[in-house]
Formats: sequence, structure tokens, C-alpha cells
Amino acid sequence: NWEVGVHIADVSYYVKRKSALDKEAQARCNSTYFPGTCIPMLPHELSDHLCSLRPDVYRLTVSVLIDFDPQGNLISSKVIRSYIKSSKRFSYEEAKEVLEGKKESPHHSLLQLMVELALLLKKKRQERGSIDFSLPELVIHIDEKGNPTGTKIVEYDITHQLVEEYMLKANEVVARTLEERKKPVVFRIHEHPDKEAMEDFYNLARSYGFSLGKAPTQQEVQQLFQKAQSSPYATQLSVSFIRSMKLAYYSAENVGHFGLALEHYCHFTSPIRRYTDLIIQRLLFNEEGEDLSLEKIALHCSDQERVSFKAENSVKNLKKLRLLDHWFKQDPHRAYEGIITKVKPFGIFFDIPTIMLEGFLHVSDLEDDYFIFNPHLSTFTGRATGKVHKTGEKLSVRPLAIDLILLESQWELIKPIKSGRKK
Repeated sequence: NWEVGVHIADVSYYVKRKSALDKEAQARCNSTYFPGTCIPMLPHELSDHLCSLRPDVYRLTVSVLIDFDPQGNLISSKVIRSYIKSSKRFSYEEAKEVLEGKKESPHHSLLQLMVELALLLKKKRQERGSIDFSLPELVIHIDEKGNPTGTKIVEYDITHQLVEEYMLKANEVVARTLEERKKPVVFRIHEHPDKEAMEDFYNLARSYGFSLGKAPTQQEVQQLFQKAQSSPYATQLSVSFIRSMKLAYYSAENVGHFGLALEHYCHFTSPIRRYTDLIIQRLLFNEEGEDLSLEKIALHCSDQERVSFKAENSVKNLKKLRLLDHWFKQDPHRAYEGIITKVKPFGIFFDIPTIMLEGFLHVSDLEDDYFIFNPHLSTFTGRATGKVHKTGEKLSVRPLAIDLILLESQWELIKPIKSGRKK
């Protein structure tokens, strides 16, 4: 059998209910992350020191101890207070190098075992209908003055998947544990998407050449993403699917989690940066009073999460545009590859993969022709030339102007990029 321990810093030991720290944490609800900096929910003395699980240092923790059978089925679990002294803290990059044999480590065999079980857990998750995205992340490099200097695409490799699988399982176990104890829970819920919103995604997938029925099941969508992994459309499909779904939020009422295909799910694994997780820690050990209003806390945390999300996106977008503006001043004629993501009656939207920035071309900015919009196929067809613009098409574009106040960019079409292969 497998025996797993997921150890989370015991933040509730340091942040007592109704203390000054608790009131400030509840007001903020979460940490907010900008390129190169973070506005933490709790002071650095906690987030970067006492509650940071550093190697060779004793730290107070809450541990989720789980036993699995050889096929990855959960046999038993318990949640206890503990303390640990970890022997090694890996970065994702270092762990990947060890797993690939590029770097030696005494922890190699343990990492291999962790990967083996993580893949079993991932398979079990997929069997129940959970969708796997594996989206890459754009990291924006910032200098000491806050100026963007470049970008780096971080792939969602096996080390990221490994951590995610154990975090998901720990969150699920804690939610079930609290429900079995008849305790109130701040659930992380995700409702089923609207049919109309999903129809746009289905049409996009079909335009990329993927076969889908009239009313695809969740398993069919899952199979679609598995096939898309080996295609150039994986990222575009993932982003479109996420935009089609409803936003996840916190609630005292449990309606399940559509995206993870789970009936019981809460957030527990990040109490240093999410207030809901801190509440869950206290509920586990009967440290919350009877006057606790979970619905009020859930609503406030959901609202604050949206505020942080909008702020993070705005700052990231500004940094991208500042970087684009810097490149534009260096070379105004520099061309970028874009991929059409949406075709609307008034124009086309496209993504610039190298910087993960969305651009737009009005229908009047396309080639010298009169383009007719087909609402059924979501395409533009030139009346004189027969030229067709559709989702998934690659374009060569360059910026004309960048507005750092309105956070907008204007583009011009150079020419479509021919696709194909050599004979």
C-alpha cells in the first residue's frame, strides 16, 4: 500500500480567533500576487518565516495522513496536529532535473514513488470525469525598479502535476472529514456551466477539426482535451473552455465541484494566503466559536478573491504592454505571430503566444476585400478573393500603437501565415 503525508503549516496556532492578526487577515481574505512582488494576507514574519516549511528546521504543521491501496484507492485517512523537520526543499526545476537524471539526489527514489502515485491519482480523477488542462504559465521578469525585462513560459510539467494531485486529495479528505464530524464547512464550489456558454466552446473545437456530438458529455470533452495535447490548439481550447465555465466560489452550502468532478471539496492547503483555509484549520480542531457566520465569510472571501484577480490581471496586462511598448520602440516593424481565437461580426480576436496577450483586428483592417461574416461557421470570407479567416488560423501582425493608460493595443495585419508540411 501507499502511505502519504501532506503537511501544511499550522497557521491557526499563531493567528488566534478575533485577534488583531485575524481581523486584518479577514479583511484581506487572500494574498495578492503581482509580477515581482506580493501583498501578503499575513505579515512576512509568519508567511516567510514561522509558517514557511524550511528544510532542517522544526515547524508546526497540520498533517493529512492517507493510506491508498496499490491501485490508488483511498483506504483510510486522518488529520492531526504535528510538527516536521523536512530534509529538503525542492524547486520545481530542481525536482524535474532529478527525475530526468540530470542531477543526482538522495531523494530520487522517493520522488519517483511520488510521481508513480500522483499518476495513479490523476487517472482516478480522470475516470470520474475531471478535466485536465495543463496550461503553461507566463512569468514576467521584473527589474529592481519594477520595469518588465522579458518573459518566460513555464510548462505545466510532472512536478507541477505531482504537487497538484496531493493538494487536491488533501483538500477532498479534509472536506469529507469535517462533514463526517457534522461540522460546518466553507466549501469551494463550482456549478455546472450554462449550455449557451459551452456552445461557443464546442463550435471552436469543431472548427479546429475535433469531432464532437450535438450535446457532448463530460467524458467526451475530457477525451477532446487528451487528443488536443498533441495538437497546436491545446492552449487555445483550454483558455476557451475556462472562459465558458462559471467561476468557482466559496459557500457554506455544498453543491459540488464541476471542474474537479467532486462532491466534497474545500480549500485547506494554503492557510497562509487564503482566509478560508485558516477557518478550515480552526474548524478541524474546534477553535471557532458558535457565533461564526460561514456564509458571510464565504461571500466576503469570494468578493475579495475577485478584487485580487482583477488587480493581478490588470497589473500583468500593464507589464505585458510596457514590454511590448519597449520592443516597439526598439523595432517598430517587428512582426509577431498571432492565432485567431474568436471571429465576431465586427472583427477577429487573436492571441500572441510569446507574450500571452490578446489583440483585435476590426473587419475593416483585414485584407483589401469586402468580408462577409458566416454566423454558423464563425468565419469571414472575402467576396472578391474568397479568402477565409477562421479560428485557429495563424496571422502575422505588428503593433501600431500601445496605450498604457487605457491598457489597449492597436494592430495591423501583415499577412496570414501559411500552414502545412513538407512532402
